[in-house]
Amino acid sequence: MLQDGKLYIGTSRKPDNAINKPEYLELKFGNRHGLVTGATGTGKTITLQILAEGFSNAGVPVFCADVKGDLSGIGAMGEAKDFLLKRAEEIGLEPYDFQEFPVIFWDLYGEKGHRVRTTMTEMGPLLLSRLMNATDAQEGVLNIAFKIADQGGLPLLDLKDLQALLNYMGENATELSNKFGFISKASVGSIQRELLILEQQGAEHFFGEPALKISDIMRTTNDGRGAISVLAADKLMMNPRLYGTFLLWLLSELFEELPEVGDPDKPKLVFFFDEAHLLFKDAPKVLIERVEQVVRLIRSKGVGVYFVTQNPLDVPETVLAQLGNRVQHALRAYTPREQKAVKTAADTFRPNPDFDCATVITELGTGEALISTLEGKGIPSMVERTLVRPPASRVGPLTDAERANVMKVSPVAGLYDEDFDRESAYEMLAGRAKKLEEAQQAEQQAEQAPEPEGENGGRWTLPGFGDEPTQASTTGKTKARSGYQRETVVEAAMKSAARSVANSLGRAIVRGILGSLRR
Repeated sequence: MLQDGKLYIGTSRKPDNAINKPEYLELKFGNRHGLVTGATGTGKTITLQILAEGFSNAGVPVFCADVKGDLSGIGAMGEAKDFLLKRAEEIGLEPYDFQEFPVIFWDLYGEKGHRVRTTMTEMGPLLLSRLMNATDAQEGVLNIAFKIADQGGLPLLDLKDLQALLNYMGENATELSNKFGFISKASVGSIQRELLILEQQGAEHFFGEPALKISDIMRTTNDGRGAISVLAADKLMMNPRLYGTFLLWLLSELFEELPEVGDPDKPKLVFFFDEAHLLFKDAPKVLIERVEQVVRLIRSKGVGVYFVTQNPLDVPETVLAQLGNRVQHALRAYTPREQKAVKTAADTFRPNPDFDCATVITELGTGEALISTLEGKGIPSMVERTLVRPPASRVGPLTDAERANVMKVSPVAGLYDEDFDRESAYEMLAGRAKKLEEAQQAEQQAEQAPEPEGENGGRWTLPGFGDEPTQASTTGKTKARSGYQRETVVEAAMKSAARSVANSLGRAIVRGILGSLRR
C-alpha cells in the first residue's frame, strides 16, 4: 500500500463496493496545490491530518491551523479504536501502524503554543488595510505612512509605533500633503480608531519582536521527518479577519524569502489554509488578484498550498484554477447555493464513466471522498470514490499537560516566548521631541538671563526710558515674538520628523507583492 515518492490517501471502490485500487498523491506534484472541501462533519479534518502525516514522513515540513483544537492529536501516538481498525480492514491497509509526529505548537496569544509575531514593517500597508477593513482613502494614508517611515528611518514594529507616526501625520497634514499627496485628517482619525479596536481584539500580541523566522516552520528532525507546525486557532477564530490576514502574511513571507527551485522531487513546505473562506470574504479585488498571483508563482519555490473549506465556491475561480489535487467530501444540496456548489465541484473533476459525480457528492459517507490528483505528466487522474485511510496519530486533542510537554522539548523553546522592545519609531520620535524641548528651554533661559555689564555699567534698565539695549548689543539673540507659546512634545517631534523626511534620511524599503517587507 505504501510506495516511495507517493503519499497514500485511501482506497477507491468499484460500483459494486469492491476494492478498486489505492489512491496516491505523488510527491513531485505536491507543490501543485490542492483543495479539500466538504460539509461539517464529513471528515475534512481527518483528511488534513493524514495528508500532514504523509508529508511529514516524506521529509516535508507542514504548517496548518488547528481551528477546532482536535488536530493537536497529531503529536501523540494513535490508539487502536474499533472504527479505525474497521476502516483499515475495509481498505486493505496492512500493516496499520500507529505513530506520533514531530509537532511545533504556535499561538498568536502565547497560550497554547510559542508566540508568533511580526512587525508592522513586514506586514505592509496592503495587508494592514485588509486587517482594518480600510477604505481606499484610508489605505492611501497608510501607504503614505509607510513611505514616510521608510524614508525617515523610523522602524515600525508595533502598534504604538504606527500610532505615533499617525499623530505626526495628523499634525503636519498640510505640509506632508504637498510632498506625498492629500492626507485627510479624518482618514487619519479613522485609522487611529481602527487601531484601538485591533488592540482591544488582541492584535497587539501579533505585532512586535522577536518576529517569526520562516526557517523555524521549515524544520526537519534528525530522522529525516518534516516538522508539523500547528497554529492554535480556536481563540484566533473569534477574530476571523486577524486569522485570515495572518495566514496571508505568512504566505507572502514565504513567497518573498524562498529561492526559486523549479520542480523538486518533493515540496519544500506544504501549507494548509483551514477555513479558507475567511481569506476571501469581503476581500478587495486587488487583494484577491495578488493572492492568485502568489499561489501561481509560489509553486516554483517548492511550496504547496492546500485550501480547506466547506464549499468550493468559497475560493475565487482564479485561485481555484491553480489547485491540481482535489479531495471532495460530501456536500448537502438543500439550497440553491448548495446545489450550485455541488455542480461546481462535480464539473471540476475529470469524469468517471462508472458514476455521476454530482449525484455521488450528496451520497458520500463520513470519511469517504471523491479524489483526483495529478499523475504522469501532471494530468488530473480520473475521479474515484475513495475511503480515506485512518490516521496513524491520535484522533482528538492533546491534554494541556501533553501539550506543555511537547512545547518544553520544542526546538524553538525560549526563542519567541519573551517580548523584546527595541528602539523604534515611538521611542525615536519621543527622543527627538525631548531634545528639541530641552533646546527650546535652554534658549528661553538664555533670553531671560541678566544682561552682562557693558556700556550701561550693569545698572537697571526699564523699557520706555530710551536706554534699552539694542538688538546688536544682545550678542546676536533674537527678540521673543509677541504671544509666543512653547511647542508641545508632539509638535516638536513632528517637526523633527518632518525635517528628516524632507532631507530623505534613511533608506527606502522595497516591498513585495503583498506589501510585506522584501528582505
